[in-house]
Amino acid sequence: MAVARTLMKREPPARKRRGHGAVLISDVARLAGVSAITVSRTLNKPQIVADSTRRAVQAAVDRLGYIPNRLAGNLASTQTRTIGVVIPSLFSNIFADSVRGMTDVLGSEGYQVLLGVTDDSLDMETKHVVSLLGQRVAGVILTGGMHQRRTRELLKNSGVPVVETNVMVRSSIDMVVGYSNEAAAYAMTRHLARCGYRRIGFVTTPMERNDRAQARRAGWLRAVREFGLVERAGLFREATLTVSHGARAFGEMLASDPDVEAVFLAHDMLASGAMFEARRRGLRVPDDVGIAGFDDLDIAQEFVPALTTVRTPRYAIGSTAARMVLQRIRGEATGSACVDMGFEIVQRDSTRRPPA
Repeated sequence: MAVARTLMKREPPARKRRGHGAVLISDVARLAGVSAITVSRTLNKPQIVADSTRRAVQAAVDRLGYIPNRLAGNLASTQTRTIGVVIPSLFSNIFADSVRGMTDVLGSEGYQVLLGVTDDSLDMETKHVVSLLGQRVAGVILTGGMHQRRTRELLKNSGVPVVETNVMVRSSIDMVVGYSNEAAAYAMTRHLARCGYRRIGFVTTPMERNDRAQARRAGWLRAVREFGLVERAGLFREATLTVSHGARAFGEMLASDPDVEAVFLAHDMLASGAMFEARRRGLRVPDDVGIAGFDDLDIAQEFVPALTTVRTPRYAIGSTAARMVLQRIRGEATGSACVDMGFEIVQRDSTRRPPA
């Protein structure tokens, strides 16, 4: 199995010039009007360089998108057998399962994973990408399709294969493997409507920097409107991805709309909190309120009653992304650059069952 190392190195922001070929230190030197040695000194020991020189060099770096090669002098070749992987969090095994799929495939081919965690920060994602490219990774795998413009430009012009995962996006950087979050949330809401629920609340993780959360809310809302379900502001909540915040959001929704019939939570961890809160309040699931989740974590089937949820192929997404990167590195045809792995609605006992 490949070794997953956590990415700690931080690099200053940079912009990549358009066109083909890597930006060289000599390019920066020419634009800044200094020698290559001065550029190197400025980047490695800025405190010993005059302010005017430092500003000129940094302006050239920003304009050209120069990324220092942190492996220079250590390797005869700029190509490594390392794949950069950037994920939002290590807190949930959603991403751990995907990374395991990646490392299983990459490790069998002698590649390692260099791992960066963003905590849902697009700024941090950009810093990780700059650092990964500076360490000359052979490919990059990202989570989601929402990125800063500079991140997209750096990756598009880097010449390395890039895979965005856990989404289906119209405008990809390179390749995509995942599923439609909107379609999955729509399908679950439609399933709950078929079970007889008319007042269906929805809880998702914060949407500001999370395209998956935005898409899931859009899917829920589309189904609510299409099937003529009750639409009220009080039936929607955002919650940080913890069990306690899932419980809190569920309690707030009950306080805002005591007549809510079912709650669809966009992560099984949030749904776990709702299940615990229902028990604390003496509510019978599903007799008093139905509860549904998303991702089909191991805990979902251990609840009493077991949790109705959306099953996503996390391991398969990771392993497929890794194979796509390796195929591109070898120059092999990858087939479709957009692979939809699909999803499945898993009916268990935390919600009423639809009619036969």
